[in-house]
Amino acid sequence: MSKAVKCQQVMEALERIAPKRLAEEWDNPGLLLGSPAQEVHKILTCLDVTDEVVAEAASLGADMIVAHHPMIFKGIKKLRTDLPLGARLQKLMVHGIAVAAAHTNLDTAEGGVNDVLAKAIGLTDIQPFAAKAEEGAEPTLGRIGYLPESIAIEDFARQVKENLPVEYVRLVRAGDKAVKKVALCSGAGAEFIAKASFLGADAYVTGDVKYHEAQQAVEMGIHVIDGGHFGTEFPVAAVLAERLREELSGLKGEVEVVTDTLSRDVFAVI
Repeated sequence: MSKAVKCQQVMEALERIAPKRLAEEWDNPGLLLGSPAQEVHKILTCLDVTDEVVAEAASLGADMIVAHHPMIFKGIKKLRTDLPLGARLQKLMVHGIAVAAAHTNLDTAEGGVNDVLAKAIGLTDIQPFAAKAEEGAEPTLGRIGYLPESIAIEDFARQVKENLPVEYVRLVRAGDKAVKKVALCSGAGAEFIAKASFLGADAYVTGDVKYHEAQQAVEMGIHVIDGGHFGTEFPVAAVLAERLREELSGLKGEVEVVTDTLSRDVFAVI
């Protein structure tokens, strides 16, 4: 077997891709399970560390999972292996699989979740959605950009659906105005609807939009396309794998990076 890299080297690569300083205060990115000294031959990137992903990692012989969503958010007072999280942690430890996460830091980072989403749905001239005014300031959550030409909101909604791993999108139509300027925030970003409207966006793309938030959008005259939490974030898994390959390619050790291909959205249309 070829010489592996250390888990710490993977974490250093992840830090270059998505610096932890960009994470929100409430977040819990970083190495969540395992040792920095652990040898890593194969990494699996994913959105969520589910039972299916753990089984996939074990079957592929992966010794590390790098996820977007942290599998541990709060302190654990009991490790009950008869409950889902405890059982999952036990399986990971039995198979010697380390787990790391890059969450809101990867949302915010250049080339991260929101940039991947913006490019996937066809935007150009992409800028940080809520960027600070100072030159050289850190990027912030969300992005804003433009379509090559104005199109009807129904056509744009179909474009979003066709370019994300979803069976459907939900459209909140605010009149008949065409769409040219688009704001977005991957995952659950309905809190930025008002900001997107203030910035002059014709449409806003996010996930997990609630009824009253949709009403607010209509009142403000901004279309909203809800592509779902999974749909707006899962595409980053493949991009993260490619970024890790690039960052780790110059090391003396060898490591293979693969992407979760089995996960599906838990929501379905019946």
